[in-house]
This record gives sequence, structure tokens and C-alpha cells, in this order.
Amino acid sequence: MARRKTVRREKNDRLLVLAIDIDNDLYRKTKISGPVMGRVQNLNAANQLILADPEDTDGNTMFQAVKTYDDLKKEGYSVNIATITGTENEGYDADREIARQLELVLSSYKVDACVFVTDGASDNRVLPIVESRIKINSVKLVTIKQARELENTYFVMLEKLKEPHYARIVFGIPAILLLLFAVSFALGLGWEPPVALIGIYLVMKGFGLEDMIVESFRGFGFSIDRISFVFYLSSMIFFFASLLIAYGNYATELGVTSSPLQLGAYTIEGFLILTPIMLILYLIGRILDAKNSRYLFRNFKYGTYIGSSVILWVLLYSFVAWVIGQIYFGQMLDYAIGAIVIGIGISVATGMLRVKALRTRRMKDKLVVNELGALIGKVSGVDIRRGSLIINTSFGNPIRYSVDRIVDVSNKVVIK
Repeated sequence: MARRKTVRREKNDRLLVLAIDIDNDLYRKTKISGPVMGRVQNLNAANQLILADPEDTDGNTMFQAVKTYDDLKKEGYSVNIATITGTENEGYDADREIARQLELVLSSYKVDACVFVTDGASDNRVLPIVESRIKINSVKLVTIKQARELENTYFVMLEKLKEPHYARIVFGIPAILLLLFAVSFALGLGWEPPVALIGIYLVMKGFGLEDMIVESFRGFGFSIDRISFVFYLSSMIFFFASLLIAYGNYATELGVTSSPLQLGAYTIEGFLILTPIMLILYLIGRILDAKNSRYLFRNFKYGTYIGSSVILWVLLYSFVAWVIGQIYFGQMLDYAIGAIVIGIGISVATGMLRVKALRTRRMKDKLVVNELGALIGKVSGVDIRRGSLIINTSFGNPIRYSVDRIVDVSNKVVIK
């Protein structure tokens, strides 16, 4: 059932029918990235989303947006249509992504006001973001028809519990707490370690660190259909092995030394032993994922990560080795200087290769399209220092895209 709240509009208004998928179901289920601009592109994306998940409300919202576009077109309005997406966790990152995509749409379409199509309260939350950038002339609320309100609420709750964001809260957190207490009881550690871990989690939640960590782990891209899964899994195995070695060192030295500094140094040393293998396996997985996704320039930044990892690992390991008396202070300085030189060398070499690749591609004046074929603009230049394309839209507005999003360069540039 659709309800429409309108205000007075003029026939000469240039309107934008705007749908929002705040939790980015569109990309998670169809691999279509926002913004989706144009009637044909929106209809195609909505069809793919409904085929992937017939019960998804965002697909119905996109269909409603297309219908609204058609109705306004028949009434004689100058109208465009777009769907923008957020991120899975629906937090600050989602709002920021929605704002970014909305600005991209507004730079491509010259419009005076928009018709906002939404499927409920979670989308209404971003109304202030939209209103701060464009006047809203109409809001259309889309809900699935049910015989009773209670039945509607029941099905909405079931659908929400299938979404990762809500499933983590309702099922994931209590399950982790139960497992922590079970493991602690089996090892005879008492209730203190689980409570400490719960406290750490609440601190991360309170200061917004949880979203940063979740976003980092989302890049792992676990999927048994990809060979990178083997490297990610191996990296995690070495990570847990490092934790066991660190705990073993802690337990061994606890009865030998009373110095908290030395006790901590032995613990860190145990963790660092297998860290290089863990990092190498992880980076191999990331490189394979970037290659499979056809990103042309993303692998270059991993050279910088390798250089930084070398510096950090050698600095930490040489410091703890000095604390526990395995090396002299002078040796620690030599190792640190050597690691910094090698790390900087790797980063500089990778940067030079990236610059060379950007210069040889000759992308200036080529058309830029997304994977659906929607025109974004024309390349007016390449900012090599910042690693971004400068694109002029059809209305002459310059926008920037990171070169890491490029998936193909031929007679035109395709970005993801």
C-alpha cells in the first residue's frame, strides 16, 4: 500500500524521483553499485534485486520509483530518476555514502526538487541529509499489503532479523557472550576474562570503533568460491596460533619474572613470531581478490602496506628483543634504521610503478561509464599525486573518482 504526502508543485519544476537503499541490499544481492541513474537502469536493477530476493522491500521501492517517474512524465513534468545506496551497517558510513552519491546525482541532473520514495522509518532517517541538498516536494511511503497490522509487523520483524546488521545484535552478541563464558569455564579462568572482553567491546561500541573494525574485516571477502578464501583462512589460523604462542609465553614467564615490562615483552614476542606469515597470506588474498574483481590499480597500494608492515614488525620485534635482553640497544637501532630504509624503498618503488601505469594508460578525454553503462562524464585529467580521476559531467561539474575503482580502460573508462 502506498501513501503519498504532497505539497504544491509547478509544472515547470524539474523533478528527481529519488529512492534510497540505506543498507545497500542492491549491491549485496546483485553486485550493482549505486547510484543507479535513469529509468532503464533502475528497472533493470529492480528486476535483478527482486529475482535475487523476491521478498526484499527495496526492490518494491525501486519499482514504485519507476512507476512514480512514469506517472509524473505523463503529467507533463520534466523528471529524472535515481536510486542511491548506503552501506550494510547503516551507521555514519551509510549516511556519508548516501550524501556522496546524492551529490553525484545532483551534479549529473539539473533539478529543482525531488519526490522521495521510501519503504519505512530507516530510510526516513536520512531525510535531513536529502533536504540539506535539495527541496523535497513529495514523500511516497511504500509498504507491503497485509490483512492485519499485526501480521505485517510479524513479517517485517522476520525480514529485519535476516539482515546482517540486526542479526549481529539479536543473535550474534548473545551467542558470543555464551561462548566466552563456556570457554572461560572450561579453561578454569573464572568470570573475569569474559567480563573484561565485554567491557572492551562496550568501549569500542561507545567510541565508534566497532564500525571501523567491521569495515576492515569486510574487506576479507570470505567466499569458498574464490581461491583467496584459502589464504584468508590460513591467515586466520596463523593469527590464532600467534595468540596461543603469546599465551604460552605469558604462562611460562609468569612464574619466572615479576617485571610487568618483561612479562609483556615475552608475550608480544610470542605473538610476533608468526605475524609475517599471517600478513603475507592476507596480502596475497587481497591481491587475488583485486585481480578477480578486475581492479587495475588497487594492487599498487598493497606495496605501501607491505612497506609499512615491514617497518612496524621489525620495530616491535627488535624492541621486545632488547627489553628481554636478546640484543643490545645499538643492535636495536641498527635493525630499526634498516627496516625504515627497506620499508620506504618498497613504498617508493610501488608508488613509481603506479605513476608509470597511470601515465601509460592515457585516459584523458575518454568517456567514463559505470558497469551498467550509465554515462558519468569525460576524463579531464588525472591527479597522479592523489591517485584520482578528474571527471567533467555533462553539465560541466568536476568530480573525482579514486583510480582504485577503475576496472577497464579501452575506448572508455569503466568504474565500479
